[in-house]
Amino acid sequence: MKFELTRETIPNYLTISRVALIPVLVGFLYFPFHFTSWVALILYAAICITDYLDGYLARKWQVSSPIGTFLDPIADKILVAVLLIVLVDLGRLPGIWILPVAIIFVREFLIAGLREHMGAKNINVPVIFIAKWKTAIQMIAMGFLIIGHLNDMFLYIGWAGILIAAAITAYTGYIYMKSAWEHLVAKNDQGNTILRDDDV
Repeated sequence: MKFELTRETIPNYLTISRVALIPVLVGFLYFPFHFTSWVALILYAAICITDYLDGYLARKWQVSSPIGTFLDPIADKILVAVLLIVLVDLGRLPGIWILPVAIIFVREFLIAGLREHMGAKNINVPVIFIAKWKTAIQMIAMGFLIIGHLNDMFLYIGWAGILIAAAITAYTGYIYMKSAWEHLVAKNDQGNTILRDDDV
């Protein structure tokens, strides 16, 4: 594959670089030095910036590609899932704080499945505005948690952000499922719900 920087390829390279940086970020999080935590935060900020840039450039230049359409939303979910798991493992989200993490995971899996299911029926599931706020709060919270062991205030801000993000996550998940429910359940002439083949 020939490397070329063009309007068509730059958003894809940004997306690919975002995914490639995730293992590097995780590695720095496990180094037991204060400066590596700051390096991890810088890497995390770079990943978040590329997340914004690839979409912005693709819209500005009106370009799209199969790999970009496939990889961009998955890259976001990989980042969130991996980073939350690592933060739990490192003790930045201890004890009861696993609950908001679980809420975020459940919602992400449900909505990802919903979008795939609806996509097969050519039904679009648009992003609601408040979901963008959830993403922003969640990303900021995880940034504070990356350096949470350096200062208790960072940790408290991260916990508050994750709690707010989880609450919005649960709410938006409910809204998405409610709006799609009529497409998920069908009824036959007798009014009985028709199950899919793999439900029986």
